[in-house]
Amino acid sequence: MPTAGWWGTLWPDPAAVLASVGLAPGMDVVDLCSGDGWFTLEIAKTARNVVAIDIDPDLLDVTRRRLMDGGVTNFRLVEADAYEVAKRVTETVDFIFMANVFHGVPDRTLLAAIVSRVLKPGGCFAVINWQQRPREETAILGEPRGPKTELRISPETTIQSAEAGGLKLAKFVDMPPYHYGVVFRRPSS
Repeated sequence: MPTAGWWGTLWPDPAAVLASVGLAPGMDVVDLCSGDGWFTLEIAKTARNVVAIDIDPDLLDVTRRRLMDGGVTNFRLVEADAYEVAKRVTETVDFIFMANVFHGVPDRTLLAAIVSRVLKPGGCFAVINWQQRPREETAILGEPRGPKTELRISPETTIQSAEAGGLKLAKFVDMPPYHYGVVFRRPSS
């Protein structure tokens, strides 16, 4: 995870990012691989409920503090691997959000198929990824940031992986300076 101040510099307006990929009031949401809760807080301010899932209990503790300090109570924190989302979220949801980690998922098609089972028909899976640029070109606070260059994946690879898992492309969002967002929809039938 980034050092303090890093997320705020990279994502100064998380609410706008979330709105651009389709988060809307009243949704039931999963923040998958939520990290330290930077986006989770903004999701909770908009959504009816949010489940934040992360494999790291220390990051979930940071998320808990962030959410409590933010005055929200409509959340549940779950320590689990991303592949366990269908086992840990038993009710279908409207929206699943994943930022800055899809590139590191070993079997992205499998994850997309699992995510599809958790979404309501017509529900959306929003993936935010680093652009496929050399790491040296993605400096934040004067230092190269993000995953290693060889781990970064193109929007086309992201789309191919999710569609192979049964989801359908709904929207592409350019997120300068270093990211892109891809929104997928679970088919209604």
